Amino acid sequence: MKLFTTSDIRNLDKFTIENEPVSSIDLMERAASRLVDEIVSRYDISRRIFVFAGQGNNGGDALAAARMLFSKSYFVFVYLCNPGKKLSADCRINKDRLLQKPDVQFTEISSEFVPPVLVENDIVIDGLFGSGLNKPLEGGFAGLVRYINASPATVVSIDVPSGLFGENTGDTEKQVIVEADLTLTFQFPKLSFFFPENERFVGEVNVLDIGIHPEAIEKTHSDYYLSEEKDVARLLKKRGRFSHKGHFGHGLLFAGSFGKIGAAILSATSCLRSGIGLLTAHIPECGMSAMHAAIPESMLSIDSFHESVTLLPDLMPYSAFAAGPGLGTNTQTSAFLENLLSAIDDRPVVLDADALNIISTWPVIDHIFPDHCVLTPHPKEFDRLAGKSSTSYNRFIKAREFAGRHRVYIILKGAYTIIVCPDGECYFNPTGNPGMATAGSGDVLTGMVLSFLAQGYNLKHASILSVYLHGLAGDIAAEKKSQESMIASDISDYLGEAFKRLLNN
Repeated sequence: MKLFTTSDIRNLDKFTIENEPVSSIDLMERAASRLVDEIVSRYDISRRIFVFAGQGNNGGDALAAARMLFSKSYFVFVYLCNPGKKLSADCRINKDRLLQKPDVQFTEISSEFVPPVLVENDIVIDGLFGSGLNKPLEGGFAGLVRYINASPATVVSIDVPSGLFGENTGDTEKQVIVEADLTLTFQFPKLSFFFPENERFVGEVNVLDIGIHPEAIEKTHSDYYLSEEKDVARLLKKRGRFSHKGHFGHGLLFAGSFGKIGAAILSATSCLRSGIGLLTAHIPECGMSAMHAAIPESMLSIDSFHESVTLLPDLMPYSAFAAGPGLGTNTQTSAFLENLLSAIDDRPVVLDADALNIISTWPVIDHIFPDHCVLTPHPKEFDRLAGKSSTSYNRFIKAREFAGRHRVYIILKGAYTIIVCPDGECYFNPTGNPGMATAGSGDVLTGMVLSFLAQGYNLKHASILSVYLHGLAGDIAAEKKSQESMIASDISDYLGEAFKRLLNN
């Protein structure tokens, strides 16, 4: 699914109005109808509904929804906040339509406002400001938002919580933003919904299809995508009946150090569970017995150094490489990594964990990444590479710049892991859950990326597939075992079921 900026969404609306054709007021009516259908499906008529509408089209949506809810016998109180005494054209039309309803509870606020007493069973519909807002709320609007947030009522925001921007939200700790329990957004999630500091504002998100013209969606360029199961499923290559292990690549994993051999085991296990033909793990001597016992399917290349990886073996037999899980960061390992990066030639490599931590200590990192390279940092590892970021959005922008400058793919891990491509394309991943925030989860992902790279998938497809399946296996593990009890090896254990779900699509 394409994701769009707020300016793009305005253009999509305009195209729909001009080419469907449909008037802007009728498109608003359609959006309000979708809103009401969702509200009616969730909340019965025993609950009072308080609608707070602003002066623009978001307020128009709210007034139209209030009228429809009133017609369905809901007890609706409507407050139109109009301090400037100037409404958008469609908002004014919906105000007039609402006032044609007999006995409607309507208050237009232009100066002083005595707020209603809200109780726990009440519903607040927030239609003050939409995604076009470009400055923080202040004055009376800020006071009203604070009042809504302090109430015990359930809050439903239309399109976006009022006060939240569509993309760069800045320092939300210093801003006044509606804290919604449910956000009913139109046609597409907004980019700001995917960043962790905004979770407390958006609550549950439900995307409502309001019939934006499909030709407009197809023709409008976007660098942003939300990975969907049907699209990810198409990336999987069908295996031929006469295939053998030689057809699915031979990967070389550099991992483990004294006390961290578990990272190598986790990564090797997920690599083999993801379809690779052959895997060799290059590990320090101290991990040999543990690896043999835990994962006999993996071949071993044993470093002569007992406690860490220091030497580069012959790289000729391998189709892809991975380095980092549990590797350690001592001087000898740092020298080994520098040698590896210069010797890989045109074969793909994934760098994670301690490999990234080592690189972040090097004084100059320009021109050190090979031509076909995937980085899989969590936020702190990325900050070590690129410098600290004040917000997740700022980190995201830095990742796009970093990927373009160094010609690498970045898997920026998080609740919505983002695959950032060198050409600027970004894929937000919807699978996964908080139970995956556990030691070793990233090592599992590294092994999966290595597996797909060794099998001949290009870097973008290998990254998208790995991240989606990793999250899907985590979701299955949470279903079976709960988020609280999940450990990283559970993700590998349920990869088979994740593949089956994707293939059945």
